[in-house]
Amino acid sequence: MSTEPVVVPGPSGVAVRARLKHLTPRDEEVLRLVGAHMGSLASRDLRARCAEGLGHGADSWAVRKRVLTPLSTSRWAGAVTKATHDQWALARRGQAAYVQNLENGVKTLRYRLSLPVGAKGSKRTPGGYRSSREWHAKARRLRGLEARLAAARADRAVGRVRVVRGGKRLLNTRHHLAEAGLTEVDWRERWEAERWFLSADGESGKRFGNETIRVTGTGEVSIKLPAPLAQLANSPHGRYTLTGSVAFAHRGEEWADRITGNRAVAYRIHRDTSRRRWYLTASWQRPVVQPVPVTTALAQGVVGVDMNADHLAAWRLDPHGNPIGGPRQFFYDVTGAASHRDAALRHALTQLINWARRTGVKAVAIEDLDFTEKKSREKHGRRKRFRQLISGLPVGKLRTRLVAMAAEAGLAIVAVDPAYTSLWGAQHWQKPLTSKNRKTSRHDAASIAIGRRALGHPIRRRTAPPRTHQSDGYGHRTAQARTGTRVREGNRPRTPGPRTGSVGAGHGENVVDQHAQHRPGRAAEQGTRGNTAPFGSVSEERLVSSITRRLR
Repeated sequence: MSTEPVVVPGPSGVAVRARLKHLTPRDEEVLRLVGAHMGSLASRDLRARCAEGLGHGADSWAVRKRVLTPLSTSRWAGAVTKATHDQWALARRGQAAYVQNLENGVKTLRYRLSLPVGAKGSKRTPGGYRSSREWHAKARRLRGLEARLAAARADRAVGRVRVVRGGKRLLNTRHHLAEAGLTEVDWRERWEAERWFLSADGESGKRFGNETIRVTGTGEVSIKLPAPLAQLANSPHGRYTLTGSVAFAHRGEEWADRITGNRAVAYRIHRDTSRRRWYLTASWQRPVVQPVPVTTALAQGVVGVDMNADHLAAWRLDPHGNPIGGPRQFFYDVTGAASHRDAALRHALTQLINWARRTGVKAVAIEDLDFTEKKSREKHGRRKRFRQLISGLPVGKLRTRLVAMAAEAGLAIVAVDPAYTSLWGAQHWQKPLTSKNRKTSRHDAASIAIGRRALGHPIRRRTAPPRTHQSDGYGHRTAQARTGTRVREGNRPRTPGPRTGSVGAGHGENVVDQHAQHRPGRAAEQGTRGNTAPFGSVSEERLVSSITRRLR
C-alpha cells in the first residue's frame, strides 16, 4: 500500500452477457451434448495437470493437448488446456493465501498464550486471554491450526492443490438440500450444468475473431462440433448453427467493431438452471493505457469517497482542499442473494459517478483498504460485531466495479493511504461543518480527509491567525498542537522582509529555541512574529505580563 496518492489503472478487459433467445429443443440438446462431452475432457485434463504438480512444463502441456485433439479439435483442446492451467494457478494462489492466513493465526495465538491471563493489550497488539478456561481452549485450537498448517505446507511443497470442477460450495450443498431449498433432481441438473465446458478463446485475424464459437454481426451463433459429435452438424465444415440469435445491448458497438475487424473475442455459453435460460458471454482484452498523472487528474478538484458497510459518503473538494456544497450519501444493501447485492452495488456506484460528472471533477478519491489481517478470528475473537462489520464491507467488489465504471465515464480513481482518515476527519472537520440545517456525520468528514489527502493537503484545517489587537488573549489557533506533542514548536517561516518592530529577514536568533535566548531560566515569547530583539529591549511591564500569562 503506497503512502502517496496514485491513479489506479483502468480495467484490462471487458465482458458482456446476452441471452440466447428462440432456441429450439434441438439446439438445447446439441448444446447439452457438446457441453457434457467437453466437460468430461476438461475434468480428465485437470486431473492430469494436478497429478503433474510442480513438474509441469511446456512439453507436458503439449502432450496433454495432443491427447485431447483427436477427441475434439485442436482449438477446443487448446481452450481446455489453457482453462486447466488457469484453474490450477488460481488454486495455487488460494493455497498460498490459506497458508498465510494460518501462519497469522498461529502467530497471534502463540503471542497471546505467552502473555499472563488477563494482561491488557494496546490498540495495535491484543492482550492475554481473560480466563484460564479461555486460555486452555485457545491452546487446543493452536494445536489444531498447527496441524492444518503443516498439512497445507506439505501440499504446497509438492504442488498438490484441491480443485473441484463445478465448485466446492455446490458440492457441499448436496449434503444440505433441505436448507438450500433444492431437490436432488434440481441439484443434479445444476451440478451438471456447472461442469459443462462451452468456452472458446478468440483469435485475431480469423473470421469474426473466433473459429470455435462464431457470432456474426447479425447475431447468428455457430459452433464447431467436436470430432465424436460431427454427425450433428447442420452447416458445412462440421458446424452447428443455432436457430436462436443474440444481441448485445451493452457495449454492442464496441463488440461490433471488433468482429468487423476480425479481432479476437472469447465466448462462453452457459445455462441458468433456475431461469431455464441460455446465455452467451463475450469478452476481449483492451490495450494497456498509461494512467494520467495525479496532478492532471486532480486539476479540477476531486470527490472524496468513504466506503462503509451500507453506504458511500462523498463530498466534493476544490483544488485547494476546500469542501464545496454539501455531503452526499449513496446507500446499498449487501444482504440477500448475490444478484441483489450486485445490483445494489451497481446502482449506488452509478449514482456516485453520475453526480461526480455533474460536478465537473475528473477524479474520485478512495481509500486503498485491505482488511486481510483485521479479519483474523484470533486477533478479534470476542469482537464478533467488528469482525462481521469488516467482513461485510464489499471492498474488493466496490473497488473493482468503481474502477471499471469510472473508466467508461472518463473519471480517474485515485487511491490514498487509509490511515486515520476517519479519526482525523472527525476531529478537524465534523464540528466546523455541522450547523442547524446540516448534520455532518463522521463518514462525511472522513470523505473530506480522503479528498484532501489525495490533493496532497494536510487533513487538518488551515491555521486561523489570531486577531491583531488580541493576539495574546484570543487563545490557541484552530490547528494548534496540544501540549506534549513532539516537535510542536518547529521553526517558524522567515518573514519576506523588514516589519515594524522586527529586524530584517534572516537576522537574529531562532525564536523557537527559548533556551537559546540571553536570559536566565526559560525565556518567554516576546514581540511580534519574527522579532528577535535582545532581552534588554523589552519593557519590564511587558515581560511580567507575558510571564504571568504563561503561568496561568
